[in-house]
Amino acid sequence: MPPLFEEPNPGDLIEISRFGYKHWALYVGNGYVIHLAQPSEYAGAGASSIMSVLTDQAVVKRERLREVAGGDRYQVNNKYDGRCSPLPVSKILMEAESLVGQKMQYSITSENCEHFVTKLRYGQPMCDQVRDTMLTVGVATLGLATVGLIGAMVTRSRRQNQ
Repeated sequence: MPPLFEEPNPGDLIEISRFGYKHWALYVGNGYVIHLAQPSEYAGAGASSIMSVLTDQAVVKRERLREVAGGDRYQVNNKYDGRCSPLPVSKILMEAESLVGQKMQYSITSENCEHFVTKLRYGQPMCDQVRDTMLTVGVATLGLATVGLIGAMVTRSRRQNQ
């Protein structure tokens, strides 16, 4: 089983490295996490949980961290602590536990698993993963458009020179 870089404390954000993306969960103690997952996802789904992009519904689950992670690497990553103050742990845990079993709206760009756990920890949803992906897509699109424009200009110039 992949080790954590540090032992989690209740209220910590857990980043699970999946194929092509990160899954996020909130550590609640005694080896358990609470996370937002598609209803058909099972503990240890690994890369197959990427199918969550095809659904607009998710369910809040309480499961063992090692089962949720499966064979994927995971670590504590409270990456927004420098930007935001975490809420009191008792408030984080009480809110998280009250949501277990509830179905929620899901959107890969605005209501995903990272948004879910950051709202619990900080009181506001945040997701650098979406921002970074959108930035990468935007830069790639701009690059392709530039290459296309240069290609069209070169083709036009060759035609004019003939």
